Amino acid sequence: MYDFDSIVDRRNTSCLKWDSLGTLYGREDLIPLWVADMDFPAAKPITEALERRARHSIFGYTFPSDDYYNAVIGWMARRHNFKVEREWITYTPGVVPALSYCIRAFTEPGDKVIIQTPVYHPFYSVIRDNWREIVRNPLKLEDGKYHMDYNDLMKKIDSRTKMLILCSPHNPGGRVWKEEELKELADICIRNNILIVSDEIHFDIVYSGNRHIVLGSISDEIRDNCVVLTAPSKTFNIAGLQVSNVIISNEELRRKYRAEINKDHVSTPNIFGGEALIAAYNESEEWLDELLEYLECNRDFFIDYINKRIPKLKAMKPEGTYLIWVDCRGLNMSPDELKDFFVNKCQLALNDGGMFGEEGKGFMRFNIGCPRSLLKEALERIEKAIDMV
Repeated sequence: MYDFDSIVDRRNTSCLKWDSLGTLYGREDLIPLWVADMDFPAAKPITEALERRARHSIFGYTFPSDDYYNAVIGWMARRHNFKVEREWITYTPGVVPALSYCIRAFTEPGDKVIIQTPVYHPFYSVIRDNWREIVRNPLKLEDGKYHMDYNDLMKKIDSRTKMLILCSPHNPGGRVWKEEELKELADICIRNNILIVSDEIHFDIVYSGNRHIVLGSISDEIRDNCVVLTAPSKTFNIAGLQVSNVIISNEELRRKYRAEINKDHVSTPNIFGGEALIAAYNESEEWLDELLEYLECNRDFFIDYINKRIPKLKAMKPEGTYLIWVDCRGLNMSPDELKDFFVNKCQLALNDGGMFGEEGKGFMRFNIGCPRSLLKEALERIEKAIDMV
């Protein structure tokens, strides 16, 4: 059994989540439930692999080894029933840089890129900063969860629409899209010559009763019209090691993508990131399975607490990810008042819903990837603060 209950002090480690509270939120005495990394130590095989590599004491240039590719191929087959060929895989230092490379490789300045809002906030900047036009296809909130709006999507498409960026599983809403939902989306895009770039970084964090479908696994036709972005970083809490993979079966698309990343000379990986990926995918499945059980209990604890003791808030029950999207409109506060309330009354650092788009205003995103005692304290702070309003 792995220990997910012990609190590890991350302060004074250049930790973005804990050490930037004063800069970002104006005070240090907050419980940080914001940026999407977890407060759990990495699996022991990962730590041991890094220690072994560090003892070698020479850290020169490296390249993805056979073990690296085989680890990715094996993981995709075992956990996601997706048969990946070695040549489809391209190392990239992160999913967000990969999104930017995809936009530059597959579209031109002035082209339109569709996103399904509210959505992970860097989607906006990677489109805008590369001189492309954002097209919003808002998700529909029905029965307490988000659904794709295909009618709106078809209305938004024109001759300048070249790409759709999919967030699967969805961040911040926690939806794990069903195969029929993905197929309908992909069929619309294929008919209109729109490439799908699928950010699947949270694809291993899925709760019981749900199954993540890798977009490229549905059919050969869909696979050849999509780019799948994956990483071990969310799954194994190793975001600081900067390792991700771009999976492209279409040879022409793959050639364009690699030509784009070669402009920046980023094809050689972080020497520790590669070792961590191999240890994660080959030796750390037991750790992940126990983590998923713990996170699911955290999710259920959080939802139950909100429903029973803080009825002014409405929490969306996530099917995947360790993020919970909470509707705070029942507090009748403006977005600025809401941010001030959570920081200065609840002493919590959260992600403000407005950063995910207009549809997110009045919501807050909570990160439940932490020991349950910390989560309990955060909820107690909210309950107490609301009682005093």
